[in-house]
Amino acid sequence: QVQLVESGGGLVQAGGSLRLSCAASGPTLSRYVMGWFRQAPGKEREFVAAITWSAGSTYYADLKKRRFTISGDNAKNTVYLQMNSLRPEDTAVYYCATLYGASAQQMAVKSPDYWGQGTQVTVSS
Repeated sequence: QVQLVESGGGLVQAGGSLRLSCAASGPTLSRYVMGWFRQAPGKEREFVAAITWSAGSTYYADLKKRRFTISGDNAKNTVYLQMNSLRPEDTAVYYCATLYGASAQQMAVKSPDYWGQGTQVTVSS
């Protein structure tokens, strides 16, 4: 059983930055890929970015690639999502998720095994 706890969401003005954190706990974390998803009001949940614990390989949804950066701290079992130049359309609940034995790219198309509770990000215009 893997547990994921997100933090770092909040209210920010357009153009600002936020860094989300996802603290993971559980066995064999190194065999999981970690990812971020988001769900805006009235929309489906969408993939944002993923990273592997072992090699630090990353993969991004195209539209987010230039403004968002995913990173990980193996010592702290924590994954981060640095979000810059935020726009009102980035407003959503951001979820951390993990998938066993997959690549970062596979995270974008496969259903995660575990989800965090989500953290709200609101970008005002």
